[in-house]
Amino acid sequence: MRIPMLFMAVLLSMTTVLAQTVITVSGKIANSSSKETINAVSVTIKGSSVGAYTDDKGNFKFSTSQKPPFTLVISSVGYSPKEVEYTGNGQALNIELDPSFALGVEVVVAASRLPERILESPVSIERVSAANIRNAPGASYYDALANLKGVDITTSGYMFKTPSTRGFNGSGSLRFNQLVDGMDNTLPALNFSVGNVIGLTELDVDNMELLPGASSALYGSGGMNGTLLISSKDPFKYQGLSFQVKQGVMHMGDSRQKASPFYDWSLRWGKKVSDKFAFKFGAQYIKADDWQADDKTNLLRNNVISSPKSGDRNSDPNYDGVNVFGDEISANMSSFAQAVQFQTQQGILQATGGQLDIIAALNASLPANATQEQIGAFIGSLPAELQPTVQNLVPFYFGSRNNIYGAQSVSRTGYDEKDIVDYNTFNFKFSGGLYYKISSNTEASLTGNWGSGTSVYTGADRYALKNFQIGQYKLEFKSKNWFLRGYTTQENSGDSYASTLTAIAVNSTWKSNGDWLGQYVGNYSGAVLAGTPSDAAHAYARSVADAGRLVPGTQAFKDAFNKSITTPISEGGSQFADKSDLWQYEGQWNLSQYVKFVDVLIGSSYRQYSLNSKGTIFADGDGRIKIGEVGGYIQLQKSLLKDVLKLTAAGRYDKNKNFDGRFTPRVTASIKVAKENNIRLSYQQAYRFPTNQDQWINLITPGSILIGCLPYFADLYQFSTNPVYSSESIVAYRASVGAGAPNPTLLKQSAFTAAKPESVQSFEIGYRGIIGKKLLVDAYYYNSKYKDFIARSAVGRGVSGVPANVYTELASPFTTTNYSFVVNSPTPVKANGFGIGLDYQIGRKGYKILANYYTDQLVDVPSGLVTFFNTPKNRYNLGFANANAYKGFGFNLIYKWQSEVEYQGTFAAATIPSFGTMDMQISYKPGKSKNLIKIGGTNIFNNYYQNAFGNPYIGGLYYISFGYNVF
Repeated sequence: MRIPMLFMAVLLSMTTVLAQTVITVSGKIANSSSKETINAVSVTIKGSSVGAYTDDKGNFKFSTSQKPPFTLVISSVGYSPKEVEYTGNGQALNIELDPSFALGVEVVVAASRLPERILESPVSIERVSAANIRNAPGASYYDALANLKGVDITTSGYMFKTPSTRGFNGSGSLRFNQLVDGMDNTLPALNFSVGNVIGLTELDVDNMELLPGASSALYGSGGMNGTLLISSKDPFKYQGLSFQVKQGVMHMGDSRQKASPFYDWSLRWGKKVSDKFAFKFGAQYIKADDWQADDKTNLLRNNVISSPKSGDRNSDPNYDGVNVFGDEISANMSSFAQAVQFQTQQGILQATGGQLDIIAALNASLPANATQEQIGAFIGSLPAELQPTVQNLVPFYFGSRNNIYGAQSVSRTGYDEKDIVDYNTFNFKFSGGLYYKISSNTEASLTGNWGSGTSVYTGADRYALKNFQIGQYKLEFKSKNWFLRGYTTQENSGDSYASTLTAIAVNSTWKSNGDWLGQYVGNYSGAVLAGTPSDAAHAYARSVADAGRLVPGTQAFKDAFNKSITTPISEGGSQFADKSDLWQYEGQWNLSQYVKFVDVLIGSSYRQYSLNSKGTIFADGDGRIKIGEVGGYIQLQKSLLKDVLKLTAAGRYDKNKNFDGRFTPRVTASIKVAKENNIRLSYQQAYRFPTNQDQWINLITPGSILIGCLPYFADLYQFSTNPVYSSESIVAYRASVGAGAPNPTLLKQSAFTAAKPESVQSFEIGYRGIIGKKLLVDAYYYNSKYKDFIARSAVGRGVSGVPANVYTELASPFTTTNYSFVVNSPTPVKANGFGIGLDYQIGRKGYKILANYYTDQLVDVPSGLVTFFNTPKNRYNLGFANANAYKGFGFNLIYKWQSEVEYQGTFAAATIPSFGTMDMQISYKPGKSKNLIKIGGTNIFNNYYQNAFGNPYIGGLYYISFGYNVF
């Protein structure tokens, strides 16, 4: 009897359990005004996490063991929340939500890594929602960042845009973090984010949160001036198939090229298979003829930055065009001639055992105006083995003796950027994820983003990023109060190459730099001595030296070009061969449920870079270089005085393998001065370790070898036994050689010293509040102090590496090896700025007026200090929008303006004039569908502008798009 009784007990238990799981709650949710169904609406049982989201048709369905009656809580952004009593009658519910135009209801996470209303954020923060993106006039969702106060965008190419905040703008900001679904998409080798090339597809973006200013206390190294977090759509919440086709035209009225089309196609499919499992897949393809950089401005190059000067190739023999490559090879004619004489003299002295000083012999034997017969007789009197050497010396000797060169320098004839760079830009992106709910509170996910493309990046050179590939893959477990994740970034430079090195290689294929300059200077000297005017002599000398020059479009040019871009830099070509990667593991735990008197958040991370450029970027020719970083943070938060005051204190410690650890604190206060009105105060520190390139770069560039800041390089290049000299002193020494009186005492040795992290301290006060339920005001003022700026020092030494030859070799740029290594500036820099944003809602029909103004500036900057701040003092944005103004028609109009700026870059520097642009779109949403038709454009008045010197000029872009089931 015991077994049957036990069996009956088990059966009764199972029956009870089964009986508890049969309740299914389902229904449909619609807009009470338009009657269209609403997707991504949260439906949960009050007091629990059990529930579901509506799909793309507004339907929801979930199962529960909770016995009715119970209350359903229904909520969605843009609608007033609602509670509905469920009695368990088994019928599907039909629920309507009322549209809400309330301001300041957004919830943000980035400010403190915890959900909180944006009104109560303890630091400045901006948010861009999926709805903002749908209504934005820009061709890309990434363009919406430019409409936010405090944000500056640097455009290197159509696909490559770099956002920055609070100064120090440039192509590829090293002081700005960008995280996509928690993954840092800073590239291991480039050390910055490549815009949105490997980010999310447009249809999969849920929101973007931007933290202007210092953010290292929670996000680690690099967050000195800001952090951007981009979040994707959850397939449990956003379901269904969506696609968007966007096509348009650019280069209208462009003198550089004819008008051409661009294409932007994307799709997304999200599916909740069951209450436990969901997946999503997305893809996007973008193609265009890129904006072309063709600035022919002449540059005066020096050891820090290069600035414009007058002249062109016809009027200036030493012409160096901004977007002309290969003409960087330059030499002072007098110094070159003297160097030839000096080196020839030393060679003959060595060959004759010190018996023949050829310069002294020429001075004694021939007058300055010697005839050809006199010169021939002198050469004929010399030993036969010396005659060819002296014959080659003659034009340089008489040119210097008769002082025909003056201070004139000469450069090689270069190639336009369009002949070197691939402007066929494209971007192909895939993303996807598998999501499994282990329990109602815990979810596991496996996700990935992969992108490939071609673009152009402006650094010390205009680098052609061609067919590069980047992938990011993540495994994550998360619950309400904790997460654990591990992810990797895999970088492949593809067919990328350095533009200037390519042009120099093409030139060197048919004639070496030394031979070309020798022919030029020698023929110029001969022509002038024969009575030819200087201008005509320069033209003649160039025609002789350029004889045989490879012409773009010819097979010979193509062969030389292809040879360079397919040969790694480490082997004398211009191709990068990088396959570096990053591995990161991190976790976070909210301990507030265990610690009752204060909210406690802790987290830690470990990352390892694995550098693998095969010697083309880093000193990794013998194998991968691994760099480890470990960090941890804690945050304490407490609300006081009945939630009138919220105090937060956070601190983070990070240790890089090659540098001492850094502790960065943050202390904030949020004060509720009235309902929906808050003042925020904060003190933050931030830092950045020298980047992977700063640490391990070993890159050959046209001007010098860029080397890292670690002691390894002092040993590698034997700086202690074979010293280097400052570039300024080398220039002074060559001037003395050119004057015929070499003065070695002018040379000053430079010391190689290890660099340390850069840091900033920042104070901020801000206000965010709602006035009269219609006006949202957000304002801030900050004051920052930067220390230990990371910069580079230029030095040089003789090419042979033999100290005894240093004076002979430093006399000529072609027997000198130049180096550039990292140093810290000893001078601190202060910056301050403020901004104000207004969001005014007109009535209750969805009309909005947007306006913001912001300014940033450096103060107390010592004379001569190059900071690369690159930030206009004054900027403002004005907007007027309504997503549904009349029967499905909507619009958005935004005008952006910035004042002029003195732009400083390692590529070039000059004044960027002020400019303003107008962006606009008109949209139509047919009936109750979720389809969207848009006609719009950016810079619609087609006023070509440039926001960084050396970058292309940007004109108008016009498009039409159709989106199916966009939400």
